[in-house]
Amino acid sequence: MRTLPHLYQLAAEQKSAEVTDWSARISWVIGLAVFVALVYWLMRQGWKWRGRLQSGLPELATTPEDFADRTPLLTLTGRYHASTTSEQWLDRIVAHGLGTRSRVELTLTDQGLDVVRPGAADFFVPADRLRGARLDRALAGKVLPEGGLLVITWAHGDGLIDSGFRSDHAAEHQAWVDAITHLTSTTEGTAR
Repeated sequence: MRTLPHLYQLAAEQKSAEVTDWSARISWVIGLAVFVALVYWLMRQGWKWRGRLQSGLPELATTPEDFADRTPLLTLTGRYHASTTSEQWLDRIVAHGLGTRSRVELTLTDQGLDVVRPGAADFFVPADRLRGARLDRALAGKVLPEGGLLVITWAHGDGLIDSGFRSDHAAEHQAWVDAITHLTSTTEGTAR
């Protein structure tokens, strides 16, 4: 049987293990921070590269001076999600700020569609450039329940663009589809 002083001597001889190796932990944290910074930098470079590829896209139209005098057919507040090449729901357009998500205020008149985006570039789509509207569920990586996204198709330069919006009140979407369909049918009739 061991004596009590002998147990104290054994306890004194044993050294507790290191709980934390701070140098290894700090190295891992620094490595992770460098990796995250590198991924962010690569994403930013990809965004800039896409913008340079789309630099041939003409400047966006601005709101006409007499637009405020027109009677609005519809107004909407909500979110602007993105613009893509028409029928290519993942081909996001970033040129001229079209890739920036933001709040939005839409106003539709017989003159066209005014898109006001606080914190991002505003633009105007003349009525004769509108091509249609539909309810959809996905655009540029944003997926919503069926019919949760109002997609407006418009002509710009040599191609067609789909722009996605979500109203604060999704029940308004169908009225927008009907109004733009009616407006495009009347502008096509007068253009002939």
